[in-house]
Amino acid sequence: MRSTLLFNNFNKYAPIKETDFERIESIMAKKFVKKRRSLLTGGDVSRYIYFIEKGALRSFTIDKEGTEHVIQLGLEGHWIADLSSFITQAPGNISIEAIEDSEVLLLPHRELELLYNEVPALERYFRHLYQRAYVGLQQRLNTAVSLNAEDRYRMLIHDFPQVAARVPLIYVASFLGITPESLSRIRKQLFH
Repeated sequence: MRSTLLFNNFNKYAPIKETDFERIESIMAKKFVKKRRSLLTGGDVSRYIYFIEKGALRSFTIDKEGTEHVIQLGLEGHWIADLSSFITQAPGNISIEAIEDSEVLLLPHRELELLYNEVPALERYFRHLYQRAYVGLQQRLNTAVSLNAEDRYRMLIHDFPQVAARVPLIYVASFLGITPESLSRIRKQLFH
């Protein structure tokens, strides 16, 4: 199943031997997900963490009024999961859905935990990944309270131009914590 994208991603953060990478790939499965199909539904236990080989996905939660709130947007080369549920193996409240027809690699929790001892680079890699996720969460919380909607959008299109170009505006607006109408006004001011 050789994934050059995943191999390069590993080597960027924790150099890994070819044989160790082959061992990791041996516990992973490939899955094709059609647009608007779910990989995970809120209330379920996240048994996998997903590496996006192709396509775009979103994670979101639904409040008691039924409104969706996008937590994460992911494209090729990104991991996506309900990390809280994945780490604790308890039911979570996050759903994951394909925004485009997508291809993902599934890494199962149980096998990952067993493989940490066998492949030290794997534990280093995921420690780095979890640290980056925490830093990203902290930065997102900081921008949510310290920047206005226009500045948050400017930051998104600067830092992640592919997300802004490929992801439907309704999901971008939800990710930014604003209404689609507010995002349309911001875009109109910026681009006209």
